[in-house]
Parts: sequence; structure tokens; C-alpha cells
Amino acid sequence: MLNILVTGSSGQLGSEIKDLVQNEKSDIKNYIFYFTNSKELDITNYKKVESFCSDNSIKTIINCAAYTAVDRAESEQELADKINHLAVKNLATIAKENNIKLIHISTDYVFDGTNYKPYTEDDATNPQNIYGKTKLDGENGMLAINPKDSIIIRTSWVYSSFGANFVKTMLRLGKEKESLSVVYDQVGTPTYARDLAKAILDIVPKIKNLKVQIYNYSNEGVLSWYDFAKEVMKMAKLDCKINPIETKEYPTPASRPYYSLLNKSKIKSTFNLEMPYWKDSLDDCLRRLGVRR
Repeated sequence: MLNILVTGSSGQLGSEIKDLVQNEKSDIKNYIFYFTNSKELDITNYKKVESFCSDNSIKTIINCAAYTAVDRAESEQELADKINHLAVKNLATIAKENNIKLIHISTDYVFDGTNYKPYTEDDATNPQNIYGKTKLDGENGMLAINPKDSIIIRTSWVYSSFGANFVKTMLRLGKEKESLSVVYDQVGTPTYARDLAKAILDIVPKIKNLKVQIYNYSNEGVLSWYDFAKEVMKMAKLDCKINPIETKEYPTPASRPYYSLLNKSKIKSTFNLEMPYWKDSLDDCLRRLGVRR
């Protein structure tokens, strides 16, 4: 049996992995999962994580834990750094010393968003906010420690039927308001956390590398947040008008990349993966939320 620790299991991705494991029949019969959240296992505490892994004979860690409040990170830099950077170094060190496989989730926000074609894993990073900087520091810490059979997955615009996210916010506001203004000059691709969860469970047994590898993952397609909001309203049959605005008309504490498209050819070819089209995934999510029949 392969014992797998999933950190951050109360978040969107962790919740999707948990739901798949507990409610879907898939090829995970040989795995025993340990799902933890920050209350049950503080990943910033090295000794507690090391003891947990030792006591439960953990062979793989899937790190879904992160500080993801992008705007709040600007004023909570120390906490964001502790979770997104220092805790990742803890996990990487424990993984290396105990021959544990580590899958760590990162973000498109490590890039500055000035590209004109989809970002590859080798493109230069240049985060434009504290969240992106702490996530990049976590990546670099893991790369320096270099636990074998371990990978980093960068993803973008994550949403799910679990937790708080853009889709659920649009559904709530779409019922409350006659119109909404949404930025149209930030372009990327949403990632349905359930699709990413399935991909992770699929590739866990296939990961074999001496050096930490970075991979990009999102759904297929390209759109703006405006397009995304329009489609949510259309699919949910909500009579709420979506107005396009520029980013400068909606100032936030943290700056966002204008261009977040990720080139996914590396993960596709390495693990023979197929990503669903973003509209198909949104449809599935809305059905799980009960707003589509």
C-alpha cells in the first residue's frame, strides 16, 4: 500500500482530491490517504510534519496547502512567506531525507504577464505581487533542496464546487445584482480543480525523476475574466448583465498579470494527459453545484 499525505485538504484542490478518493471509483485502491488541514497538521512546523510522515509511513506528499489571499498578502507578507515559501522548504527537506515523493502546487503569478505567447516552464519568472513572490520563493527552495521523484505544478485561475472562488462569487452576485463590471484585459485559462485533482492522481505513480521538474496545467482554451463571467451567467441562466472594464478601472492592492496563458505540452507529453475544454469543465462544476440540470 502507498501512503499519501494530502495537505490543505480543506481548500479547493484538496477537497476535490478527497471527494474523488472517497466517492469515485478510480485506480486508487492501492493508496491509503491522509487528508489534513492547517489545524490538524501545521506544515510550517518541521518537527510535526516529520513525525507525522514517520508515524504514518508516508511515501508521497501532495501539497495543496497555500496562502492564496492575493490582495491580503500585500499586508500579510510574513504569513504568506511562512506558508508559501518556508513550509515548502520544510516539506522538500523531509521528502529528501525520507525518500518521499513530493507534488507541490504553484501558480501562473510567478510570471509578470507581459508575454505574447503561452508561458513555458522555462520562461523567465518575474512576480508582480507578494503572493507570486512567495510562491516563487517556495519553488526555488524546493528546487535547491531537490528531493528526487518530485514535481512542481503551476496552475491558473482555479475554481471548484468547493470553497470560495470566482465562479461561486459570480453565481452569488448574479442573483443579487442586475449588472456587474468585470475586467476584460486580463487573459488566461481557468482551471477546474477537479480536473487537476484527477490529473494528479493519475500521474502520482508515473513520476520518476532525479531533479525536480516543473509542469504547467490548466484547462484548454483562452478567455478573459469578462468572458468567464458571461459564460457563468449564461450557463446558470442568470439575468445579470456583465460589463467589460479595464483593470485600471478596478484597482486592487495586488497587481495581476495581464497575460496568464500556460503552455501545457510538457505535462501532456510526459504523462499522456488530456485536458478538458474550459466550457465543458465549467458545465460539470455548475451541475455539481445544482445550477445546471
